Amino acid sequence: MFIMSMLFVLLAVWAVMHGHHIATKLFNWGAFKPSFSLRYFSTTGLLIFAMSGAELAAPYIVQIRDPKHEFPKAMWMLALMTGFLTIFGTLALAMFFNAHHIPHDFKMNGPYYAFQLLGESLGWGKVLMYIFAVVQAIFMMAQLAVLLDASSRVFAGDVADKYMPKWLTGKKDKTGRPVHSYTLTCGLALFLLLLTGTLPNINSIYNWLLNINGIISPYKTCWVFFAFVMLRMHQDKFHSNYVFIKNKTGALIMGWWCLIFTFICATLGFIPQEAEATFGSAAFNHQLIMNIITVIVLFGLGFLLPWLRKREEKREMNM
Repeated sequence: MFIMSMLFVLLAVWAVMHGHHIATKLFNWGAFKPSFSLRYFSTTGLLIFAMSGAELAAPYIVQIRDPKHEFPKAMWMLALMTGFLTIFGTLALAMFFNAHHIPHDFKMNGPYYAFQLLGESLGWGKVLMYIFAVVQAIFMMAQLAVLLDASSRVFAGDVADKYMPKWLTGKKDKTGRPVHSYTLTCGLALFLLLLTGTLPNINSIYNWLLNINGIISPYKTCWVFFAFVMLRMHQDKFHSNYVFIKNKTGALIMGWWCLIFTFICATLGFIPQEAEATFGSAAFNHQLIMNIITVIVLFGLGFLLPWLRKREEKREMNM
């Protein structure tokens, strides 16, 4: 997928150099100046969602040949790749789409439109769009596999016995992965799909599922920053071969700033972002209720599982 994104940027530049008309006038102050509004700030959670996800690599760190040196390099490479594609990918998209007249289904079908327009501009027809569709299908299946596997490995981590009920971590397959944790993950996915059944069309469903990531992912990242702050506050009790910021004061300032900023962005994400969901409308109230229910269920489950484990321990002690 990274190769396809790079290919799009390079071919977009080549097309413009050979006479393609730029849809959005890029190089003026108005093009770069954001329109500050409540709706604008409600999308900042999606920015964090786009940049987060590296924590999914945590269960695989021990499998790296030299975690102390290779893991930091991998994170720097990930940050550089993401930053490059975010900046230059946005500029490339602006060459084919008018920023003031974006298609209503752009979040769902934007990449396909982009490769279709690029192919037509180069005289290749829809070939690039079909190639991208195949790559996208493979990418989505691989991403789903990694998400399920990484989430399940968290349940099987070294603290699973302390915080997870035995019925969730007890039964394991030949590779040591907890079978019931996969079932739980699939059940949560089914819950979200059933919840989206109350939305009017597939475009609304896709947009809501994308937007809910702008709430859940930043809130999840808040726990990462909170853990970072707590570890640095008590760093004398822990040892690590790799330290991101060696100065304790600087690390705490960075950690608290990231935690507070991320929490604010996640909270603003509750505000429905779709054009038809104007404040006070039925669509606005509907999506707001869905956002609240989803957060309560997902994070409520995160508090429920350790509580169930404590009850199990009490029963075991009384037996």
